[in-house]
Amino acid sequence: MSLTETPPLLARTTIETAHASKYLQQLCKHFAHKRPVTSTPEEGSITFGVGTCRLTAAGSALRIDLESTSETDLEQLKDVVIRHLVRFAFREELLPVWS
Repeated sequence: MSLTETPPLLARTTIETAHASKYLQQLCKHFAHKRPVTSTPEEGSITFGVGTCRLTAAGSALRIDLESTSETDLEQLKDVVIRHLVRFAFREELLPVWS
């Protein structure tokens, strides 16, 4: 990174759910129609125009790591990812807490 580049902004949440791998795979499959995606049942990465989403499923936890170059883009990325996740997980209440 050069001295003039803005360091990336990061956000992370870990959501407890018995369906962590299922939701990871659903998110990756859904976005693969329009975005570059790599995924396994345990890990996934989705590249958006405003940043990157990395997903990790471990046991009953789904970790979501977001990276972007602006606060506005990071907030947009949070919104898009969580809106889709909530839609897939309509049978349970997911409560993301970002750090």
